[in-house]
Amino acid sequence: MPATTKTNSQLIINGILNENPIFRLALSMCPAVGISTTVMNGLLLGIAVLFVQVFSSCTISVIRNYIHPKIRIPTYTLTIATWVTVIDLVLAAYMPAAYKEMGIFVKLIVAFAIITMRLEMFACKNSVPASFWDSVGMGLGFMFAMMTLGFVRELLGMGTLFGYDILGFKPLLFFVLPAAGFFCVGIMMAMFNYIELAYNRKKKG
Repeated sequence: MPATTKTNSQLIINGILNENPIFRLALSMCPAVGISTTVMNGLLLGIAVLFVQVFSSCTISVIRNYIHPKIRIPTYTLTIATWVTVIDLVLAAYMPAAYKEMGIFVKLIVAFAIITMRLEMFACKNSVPASFWDSVGMGLGFMFAMMTLGFVRELLGMGTLFGYDILGFKPLLFFVLPAAGFFCVGIMMAMFNYIELAYNRKKKG
């Protein structure tokens, strides 16, 4: 039986807002802290994760009836690794500068909890179209979070956006450091929770 009856737009909104991988579910925190020092880094890793999430979810949805329960996790890992290898080779061949900037984090997508979790919770229980839209939502949610963090940290840490000098000076170098990543994530989580509580109160009242 399908795990959801949500529409395509609801699945996308769910991934971006209600179940945002970083700001709501607190998953894949390693790249959120290590890579989100600039908007461009967040965008590029976000695109890579979106690609892997979509293709992995669709693949698992197609073969879900043939996966033995005892080997489902190894199957997920092999599927994710296959698509990570594809995006890794594409980036290395066509975007070497971006590939060098993201470094090992592209290969670490294999271990991103958000992708494995979504295969287990959704793709293995739903149709290909539903899995596609769910994965698009989760991938865009990850990208949105990474770019938001990158925007704040790049602007406040380096005074730039997309590499262009905006402020003319470096305000607080602290925001480029890993500790600032946790600080920014915590602030964003608090904001998301506050908005949800305010919305629920307004809805009830």
